[in-house]
Amino acid sequence: MNHTNPADVELELLIGLFFSEPAELGQFEEVASADMPSCEQGLLAHDHHMTVTVEKHHGSPVDVRVLKTLVEGDSYSRKILLTRQSDGCVVQFGIVRLDLSLLEDEVRAEIESQKTPLGRVLIEHNVLREVKLLKLYRITADQALAQSFGIKPGETCYGRTALIYCNGLPAVELLEIVGNC
Repeated sequence: MNHTNPADVELELLIGLFFSEPAELGQFEEVASADMPSCEQGLLAHDHHMTVTVEKHHGSPVDVRVLKTLVEGDSYSRKILLTRQSDGCVVQFGIVRLDLSLLEDEVRAEIESQKTPLGRVLIEHNVLREVKLLKLYRITADQALAQSFGIKPGETCYGRTALIYCNGLPAVELLEIVGNC
């Protein structure tokens, strides 16, 4: 992680991994949990893995669809969609950056195989982890995000930034945006 405060995630830097500027994805406005619709609040305002949360909410396991990856040394980033196994519907857009040096080789290899959602990999390998919610956002979708969720540009969706500590160290930075409930 190459930011000054390891307990924070810089939204612009995460988005900048895959977009030339945040506005290409959408307009982000930080909001309090109380200012979110109840469904989105339940999906985002917590300190749990999103994989488990969206699977429980949608009543279906999810698959990961990796749209793009970026590898620089031990820094592994990917832009992803989570889709319901039941019908293929996109339930989450995400950008993840993780420090692979903090994970065992077997865990690292499974993540790099791009076959399983990150949260599921960490859970199945019993990686000691703590998810820390950082900020919540109301997002006015631009073309890329709208296309991912099958909505029109200008429609509203919600997201969060979070940090996952693995074995006590900040290992995973997350931007997670959910589709309409």
